[in-house]
Amino acid sequence: MTQLQCAGRVLDLSKTQVMGILNVTPDSFSDGGHLYQHSALSIDKALQHAQQMVNDGATIVDIGGESTRPGAAEVSEQEEMDRVLPVLERINAEIDVVVSIDTSSAKLISESAKLGAGLINDVRALGREAALEAAAKTDLPICLMHMQGSPATMQRQPEYADVVSEVMDFLDQQLSRCVAAGIAKQRLIVDPGFGFGKTLQHNLQLLNRLDKLLDLGVPVLSGTSRKTMVGQVLNREADQRLFGSLATVALAVERGAKIIRVHDVLATVDMVRMTEAVLKEGI
Repeated sequence: MTQLQCAGRVLDLSKTQVMGILNVTPDSFSDGGHLYQHSALSIDKALQHAQQMVNDGATIVDIGGESTRPGAAEVSEQEEMDRVLPVLERINAEIDVVVSIDTSSAKLISESAKLGAGLINDVRALGREAALEAAAKTDLPICLMHMQGSPATMQRQPEYADVVSEVMDFLDQQLSRCVAAGIAKQRLIVDPGFGFGKTLQHNLQLLNRLDKLLDLGVPVLSGTSRKTMVGQVLNREADQRLFGSLATVALAVERGAKIIRVHDVLATVDMVRMTEAVLKEGI
């Protein structure tokens, strides 16, 4: 599959695309609170940030209204919608970009589709009540992520006999579940969920063998930007993890990832394009 229909826009997956992260939460692990305020000013700030990411080369902007960092508490469905929908509406009206919604909420999935969202990105793989049915009705692409446990508990001694095989088995089951619900496989994307119920060793194994996920027959999204795995290897705080994150991006592209989800768009786009030029021996 080389093209992904995202509402009125098309993503070309013959090359790797960069997804810029737009958190509208007070407590995300890396940039929590940066854009968070219920005001017209904060929506303007979110719009400016989204426009800058697009100027820097992002073809997807991923809006998140619920922090899923380790230990994060869940927010109410209404609060998540109040954070996300006004920003979605402004971006979709004013910027030519695929808008992805990072949510597990059935109601937000439905409402986002009505307001022009182009993709649903769910860390819970449509596991919440009514989420699968809501996603099926949208006709949008869906990204299904693997997570062991929940954000509140996922880093409490995660264990696997074989992390790559178990992540693949879970994602394969979720793909089958979606297809059975009427979602075409051509609409589906998978994400191994770096940092979501995994130790450092698990994360390194998943990245090193990311190409195995291609056997699932759908595009792979990789999200390692500023994550703890980088900090653990390099002993860096979240705001000092750019270079380590870029190394993981090059490896993910070499192993076949088609969407890279990041905070630092400009540097990542350069890394992706350079890596692809080497792999293709041309531009």
